[in-house]
Amino acid sequence: MLSLIGRGKTVTCDGATRRDFMQVGALGAIGLGLPQFMAAKAAGAVKDDDDDRACIMIFNLGAPSQLDTFDMKPEAPVEIRGPFQPIATRGEFQLSEILPRHAEVADKFSLVRSCHHTGAAVHDAGWQMLQTGRLFTGGINTPHAGSVVSYLRGRKTDLPAHVVLPERMGRGGGNLPNGQAGGFLGKAHDPFELSADPSQANFQVPDLLPPENIGPVRIDRRRRMRDAIDRTLGHFENSENAALLDSNFEAAYRLITSTQAKDAFDLTQETVATRERYGMTRFGQCCLLARRLIEAGVRFVTINTFLTVFDEITWDIHGSKPFTSIEGMKNIVAPMYDNAYSALIGDLHDRGMLDKTLVCNFAEFGRTPRINPAGGRDHWPQCFTTYFAGGGVQGGRAVGASDPIGAVPADRPVGPADLVATIFHSLGFSLETLLPGPAGRPFPIVDNGHREIHELF
Repeated sequence: MLSLIGRGKTVTCDGATRRDFMQVGALGAIGLGLPQFMAAKAAGAVKDDDDDRACIMIFNLGAPSQLDTFDMKPEAPVEIRGPFQPIATRGEFQLSEILPRHAEVADKFSLVRSCHHTGAAVHDAGWQMLQTGRLFTGGINTPHAGSVVSYLRGRKTDLPAHVVLPERMGRGGGNLPNGQAGGFLGKAHDPFELSADPSQANFQVPDLLPPENIGPVRIDRRRRMRDAIDRTLGHFENSENAALLDSNFEAAYRLITSTQAKDAFDLTQETVATRERYGMTRFGQCCLLARRLIEAGVRFVTINTFLTVFDEITWDIHGSKPFTSIEGMKNIVAPMYDNAYSALIGDLHDRGMLDKTLVCNFAEFGRTPRINPAGGRDHWPQCFTTYFAGGGVQGGRAVGASDPIGAVPADRPVGPADLVATIFHSLGFSLETLLPGPAGRPFPIVDNGHREIHELF
């Protein structure tokens, strides 16, 4: 939360202090972005007819094993191929038997089996690279792809431009930024965090409610409160944070007073059958909520399948406790994930939204080709699979290939910057677009030489 320190204390007739008001005015650094959007359109960086395009990024925190899911090697020795069998799909490729519902919608998504990166084999290095397109070096914190969208296009409705569900991921053991922030674009373009579990019976969005410590202060009196407080903050108005405060106040006020925002987050408006089709899990309900948010005008939604690799069963299948085993992936992780993803793709298609909504599934790296002594697989950034649906992507394809044991790309190597470039291409951005980087120097949205994966389109 934005922290603002002033030289005095004002108490209004309602008993609310200046600090109370600042908290109301800083409910999430959301930003306005309209001037940036208009400037980008004028410069040709954003196409006029692409304003309805959106993106859902599913980040498979913990990293699925490519050999047990999307890039199976049934002819390899058992210690490499693992325990699962491949199955036919509606696409031009096979998948693991632990993803049967993916197989049913495989005509709507395409795989990229030749992904790799050169970062350290630690979770947060991969998180940063896959969501921003760049390794964190020299203290430069590159913005998340959704934050770039927030900067260039701004919000379309009362809802924020970029939302993270259910909340931003934690640290991954490498003491690096996790990539889910506005970076050098500033906190105004940090994503809005749900900070709640939508599968819970008492689910509410904290930032759609007045802060508890405001007490009886009514929402419709906050603008008058601000007038009273501003008279004591003349010294602050000249500071560099003043513009950010104004944007945050307007964004927060619109959000907590918006019927549209409340409706978008209200899962009780869905039928029980629809909710159960996605699965009454945290991830399943986040996928359903993502569809609702895109439908209501949010431009970019990031869904974290998990929040940490340390305290819950995830894709991180090292095999020994406290990590997940291959059996745990088969019995717990894969069914939950398979069910929710297939429901999301089917729902977007049935509602006519898939053509305009890119759904991309990323992870920080792959897993070792050889099963380790604990019966699991370890970190492996040298080769992994990502996949894309909607947003102009042609389904049913497999782009690139790995070697016979899934260890390195054998054809069409793809790096993180190419994956992020593919998102921007789908959303209608010119890859020559420049952002205001550190010290005000121009910063390309993707590094030179990196392009979209054209075979997908």
